[in-house]
Amino acid sequence: MDARDVPPAPDPVLDWPHTAGEDDPPSVTWRLRIRVDDRPGTLARVAIRLADLGCNILGLTVLPVPGGVLDEVVLRPPIGLTPAQLVTALRGEGCDCVGLVEADLRDLVDAGTAALAAATRAVVDPAHTVDAIREVLAADLVTVVPADEANPGRTEGGHRAVLPLGPARVLVARRRWAPFAQLELARARALAHLMAAVADNASGPVVLTCADGAALVLRLGGPADVDAVAALHGRCSAGTLFRRYHTDTRTVPRRWLQRLLLPPRGLSVLAGCGRDVVGLGQLIPRPGETVAEVSLLVEDAWQRRGVGTGLVRRLAVLAAARGYRELLAVHPPDQDVVRRAVLRAGLPVTAEAEGAVRVTLPAPGAGGG
Repeated sequence: MDARDVPPAPDPVLDWPHTAGEDDPPSVTWRLRIRVDDRPGTLARVAIRLADLGCNILGLTVLPVPGGVLDEVVLRPPIGLTPAQLVTALRGEGCDCVGLVEADLRDLVDAGTAALAAATRAVVDPAHTVDAIREVLAADLVTVVPADEANPGRTEGGHRAVLPLGPARVLVARRRWAPFAQLELARARALAHLMAAVADNASGPVVLTCADGAALVLRLGGPADVDAVAALHGRCSAGTLFRRYHTDTRTVPRRWLQRLLLPPRGLSVLAGCGRDVVGLGQLIPRPGETVAEVSLLVEDAWQRRGVGTGLVRRLAVLAAARGYRELLAVHPPDQDVVRRAVLRAGLPVTAEAEGAVRVTLPAPGAGGG
């Protein structure tokens, strides 16, 4: 291709998405992004130059980027100042203008406040998740596409980004007026993960349908469940208890039951049928690691019906929502009940040794609720 056929790089002024002519009055408010060196006094010089031009600064946000900082300035220009004149003046101060667009009152809200407000609206009505992501990113367009069609490597110079939405869908965001900063994308990913946790109902009960059609409720355990868990142990055979605790035991002290329900820094999930607890799963984080250990106890009458698999799958969802990256299931070498439950849950096994299996957790919202 001849060099003359190559289209020029986008210019923040020439490509400024406004409809008014050059001689028309300017927008009431502009949103400007400039890349500057992270040195003392740089921002002061920019502010002085804007004041010399007669611009009124209404808001300022500083975004760290590789090699410097990105200053986002919301300002009200004087009558007669054109975008080209503003950008030329800032370039004279050694600044690189990467975006200029008309602004509205929402751009004057602190970025953290705006993100929380958008998240609240999305939680109240998950149908607004796409709109919330668009607001957080100040994107021109956000669309939902199948994951296998997203092409995340296509960034278009930072003007296109792909965000996870679930096991089979992603969000594709585009913004013409300025490339996305990593801090903005981190906020958007956090919002996407929050909505995934909402979709997974990470803090509430869910229904588990067993292989024979029986329905159980999986919920978090607490101190009020001590008697029900004690009854669960009473209905379990000596063999089932030995596989869980690796020792002969028939009676469990009440303080031990409380620790089973509320392990240090961890949690428990109960499988309930009416008033009875028929299964108990534990999630126990390892100190200083992003790994959590899982353990299971299912009463004999409910074994081989998918209860253990359902508990493991639910524990994986809750662990991922809490930021853990891996699950570890430890079992006696000659007893692989927990291992089989992990495999049936469909979790990807990353390492397996005698008496232990380690799995990688899916990202929040990637299924398994």
